[in-house]
Amino acid sequence: MMTQPLSHEDVTGVVGALDDDKIAAIIATGATMEDLVEAYAWASDETDALADSEKSLSGTVAEVYDILISDEWGDEGC
Repeated sequence: MMTQPLSHEDVTGVVGALDDDKIAAIIATGATMEDLVEAYAWASDETDALADSEKSLSGTVAEVYDILISDEWGDEGC
């Protein structure tokens, strides 16, 4: 099953207002909605729940996480 690419609205619906360049960078990773939600949970320090699930930060989730916590594009959201 093929997943739909994230849209601007998908990203802002999960993480709130972000700089358009940051949103474009997240979309460019090819992340799925699941990747975005997981990366945002890590960026929001909800790691207790993620630790319980024994997930690690890697792949596309790690890319999105790096974008979310980066100040390179400004810091209007997260």
